[in-house]
Amino acid sequence: MVVAVYPGTFDPLTWGHMDIIERAVAVVDKLIVGIYENLAKRPIFSLEQRVRLVEEAVSGLPNVEVKSFKGLTVDFTHQVGGKVMIRGLRANSDFEREFEMALMNRKLAPDIELLCLMTSSQYQFLSSTLIKEVAQLGGCLEGMVPEHVAAALKERFSMPTKLATSKGKM
Repeated sequence: MVVAVYPGTFDPLTWGHMDIIERAVAVVDKLIVGIYENLAKRPIFSLEQRVRLVEEAVSGLPNVEVKSFKGLTVDFTHQVGGKVMIRGLRANSDFEREFEMALMNRKLAPDIELLCLMTSSQYQFLSSTLIKEVAQLGGCLEGMVPEHVAAALKERFSMPTKLATSKGKM
């Protein structure tokens, strides 16, 4: 049984993340979405909120679990019996960062394999950082995040209800 871990802060979860999750479950027996407690990134949602938002998004996928973790991702991967780490790539800048992390992880845990999936073209521009900026400025998030995530962002930034349906621009 191949157990994989897809780690990230998921602050917030985007359709790009979901694209990687849905494609990863097609090639592994069990996928654990690891929500990293990284306070250095100053998340807008608490760890518990992020876990809840991801759990709701993956509720229809039977071979996916959501767990939070602290510390090294390779240690978490070992703790949950993972043999593969899943990472999503959007652009060259992602590749450079992922390559550095992959080399470090290989040094720390040579038994864990890395599987990088290219994000589908319609989501390559998405990043949690951009989503937060658009949400904070009251822009339209349609097609960028699941509806329940858009609602949570609206509540977080106390935005008007039109957020998820308007055709506004950045």
